[in-house]
Amino acid sequence: MKNKKLRIILSVLAISAALGVQAQRGLPPKDVTRSMSVTKYAQVMEFKPEMVKLLKVPAGWQVNVAASGLGKPRMLYTSPSGNVYVTRRDGGDVLLLEDKNKDGKFENLVTVVSEFKGVHGITMKDNWMYLCNSNEVRRYPVKPDGTLNIDGKETLIKDLPDGGQHPNRTMDFGPDGMLYISVGSLCNDCKESDKETAVMLQVDPKDWSRKLYASGLRNTIGFDWHPQTKELWGVDNGGDAKGSEWPPEEVNRIRQGADYGFPYAYGKREVDKSREDPAGNTKEEVVKATEPSVLELTAHMAPIAFSFFRGASNIPTEWSGDGLVAWHGSWNAEKPVGFKVQRIHFENGTAVKAEDFLTGFLQGDSRFGRPAGITVTKEGTIYISDDASGNIYVVKKTN
Repeated sequence: MKNKKLRIILSVLAISAALGVQAQRGLPPKDVTRSMSVTKYAQVMEFKPEMVKLLKVPAGWQVNVAASGLGKPRMLYTSPSGNVYVTRRDGGDVLLLEDKNKDGKFENLVTVVSEFKGVHGITMKDNWMYLCNSNEVRRYPVKPDGTLNIDGKETLIKDLPDGGQHPNRTMDFGPDGMLYISVGSLCNDCKESDKETAVMLQVDPKDWSRKLYASGLRNTIGFDWHPQTKELWGVDNGGDAKGSEWPPEEVNRIRQGADYGFPYAYGKREVDKSREDPAGNTKEEVVKATEPSVLELTAHMAPIAFSFFRGASNIPTEWSGDGLVAWHGSWNAEKPVGFKVQRIHFENGTAVKAEDFLTGFLQGDSRFGRPAGITVTKEGTIYISDDASGNIYVVKKTN
């Protein structure tokens, strides 16, 4: 009898434990779904100088190579004084690019920071340069010649979430003086265990404390503030392994306190049927309270940098409120997509469409470049980094 009671007790405990685990992890999806993972890398073409002739820009513009042989240049930044910098995540350094004769081509490269493993995000404020990698935010005093005082380095944050699948942190100061840091998801589409992943963080420079500004953002590497409305906008990377044409890449107006749906939804509250239900709720109910995207674009193009023109001279007047996005290019679409730079056109402060700005990196199913970083100088000179061919391109208005 005792053994029988013991077996009953153990059975009840086992069932309770199973239910507890199920409640914690959520229920599997009710619908039978099929996930189609596509893997197709564009064939690599080795860059040769004459290939710049394959690049196309709108009428009245021209494109040239401003610097080459840079390895894997990533994020670009133009300082208030006009100096142009580039971070090299794989090299762990930051370069100052010097164009002393103002012809749009860099004659000299100066290493201003070295031995910062994985350095990616870059910005400046009050004569300090701010840099970040996956976990850490540092700042350095800027010297009059644009180089940095390495001995004056300060480590401001050193406990950002580990990188996982998306370690490429970016950051910038907003019109409110706060520092914003984008933190991507740790994996493709799992429910994050760390509340500071798949989010936009807001950091108070008075004491470097931080809080969640917006959540449900899978990987918004490129973000910027609209020059007229001062609203924060970002371009989010959609999920992988869900087919060749879904989910879309998203252009989002990023509002404080808003949830943008990841990992339960993409685009305009399109529920991901392959996801399990959250504990004690359903995907459909959770998604009702999320913020829909403003504009959806072709899946798997992989957005990196996004930057508004911000009143630069020599830019068409009708483009003054528009921005540029660098599409790094797909590895998981049946036909390669991306590998270009597009202009996101805004009307009345809202994103309405995308138009090609710099194309030609993709030739059929082969590519010779992958756009990554973008910066627009006050004079309207546009620099675009290519972390596949090791180039920085300069795009300028000719008339």
